[in-house]
Amino acid sequence: MGYFSLDIKKAKGSSDTVQSDHIERRIIPKNADPTRTHLNKVLIGYPDGVHGRDEAIAHRLKTAGIRRKITHDQVRVVRVVLSGTHEDMMNIQEKGKLDEWCNDSIQWLQATFGKDNVVAAHLHMDEKTPHIHAAVVPIVTGERRKAKKEQADGKRKYRKKTNSVRLCADDLFNRQTLIAYHDNYARVMKKYGLQRGVRGSEARHTTTMQYYRDLKKKNETLETETRLLREKKTEAQEELRQVKAEIRTDKLKSAATDTATALASSVGSLFGSGRMKSLERRNEDLQDRILELEDEARQRERQQAEQIQEIRNAYEQQHRKLFEFVDFVKHYFPYVEKLMPTIKFLRDTLNFGDAVIRKLCTFKDVSIKGELYSREFNQHFRADKTICSLKKDKDGNFNLNIDGVSHISWFRRKKDEFMQALGAPTRKQNRDIRL
Repeated sequence: MGYFSLDIKKAKGSSDTVQSDHIERRIIPKNADPTRTHLNKVLIGYPDGVHGRDEAIAHRLKTAGIRRKITHDQVRVVRVVLSGTHEDMMNIQEKGKLDEWCNDSIQWLQATFGKDNVVAAHLHMDEKTPHIHAAVVPIVTGERRKAKKEQADGKRKYRKKTNSVRLCADDLFNRQTLIAYHDNYARVMKKYGLQRGVRGSEARHTTTMQYYRDLKKKNETLETETRLLREKKTEAQEELRQVKAEIRTDKLKSAATDTATALASSVGSLFGSGRMKSLERRNEDLQDRILELEDEARQRERQQAEQIQEIRNAYEQQHRKLFEFVDFVKHYFPYVEKLMPTIKFLRDTLNFGDAVIRKLCTFKDVSIKGELYSREFNQHFRADKTICSLKKDKDGNFNLNIDGVSHISWFRRKKDEFMQALGAPTRKQNRDIRL
């Protein structure tokens, strides 16, 4: 009886594009057979207007009804890989039960994590063992586990709504739930002759990064072995040269005698010892081993070149997507480019927050309370329920208006009011005096 594999990993960040490119075969990995890629299947259909795994994840987050802002360090999707021992999975395929295994696995995912949360699933048939890549968006309803514990311990005096929708991977994926998931999936897999591994086992999946670290160590070991063998080859060749020199010397000594019997005896003794033949065989073995190592080195170079090309292709693809996105924005939102200097001024000089800047960029009026800094006067001026907005000038540029006038005029008016309050001449009065 073989074992099933249920691998669960959390993915942080605003996008899981690299994993999607791998799963949807926009980039063909080295361990995949391109002639079998057409056998791969999409096991879960996407909603209307949604194309691909990344869009499915974003669509679920957008339509789930989450009220709180999703932070950059939250887990937006959990990767689940389902498979089994190679021999058992091939046996399931040969018996024509692979589709049934896929259906049972998808039903278990949807029943365990919620049908709407399981947004994508792909069957890979172009690698060594058939397996499923599933994407689960960890959306839950109710209070956090920590909040419930605080309520039970009396540390929290009020009770939050229990039907609130939240994005919380910790509630769905923790030590207790992971054990339960493996136990429950084992019951589904029993009819396929697959059982769960030993609980508490130290066995772990080898990550891609660990695979390349191990490969690097192996390369270093092979390079060291190659160097040592070359040194041994040099020593053996030197020893062979010495033996041949000894043979030539002994032949000359034998030729100096007139006795043919002594010559035959001497030559027979030299070749009968087998020393030269042994060294020659050893040298041939070393030559064969060096050829093997050189062939392995060439293979490693080809593999490294392929890996570099894969990385370059991925980078170029991302770079191309970025340029396409920029061109799209410039084409359909041409005003965005002219908004950039104004946004920089609002953020870096006036220290406006992101929420205020976003609202201003929708060309809505925003009420400001606090202090605004003027670079012209190197001074802060008080703003109390001041109305700010972005207005387009005749050149097509966007400028900040404050209380219906340009920010430059507003700051100058504030400066005059400040000077009047101090009893000092205003800017206008100074100009009149100079005239």
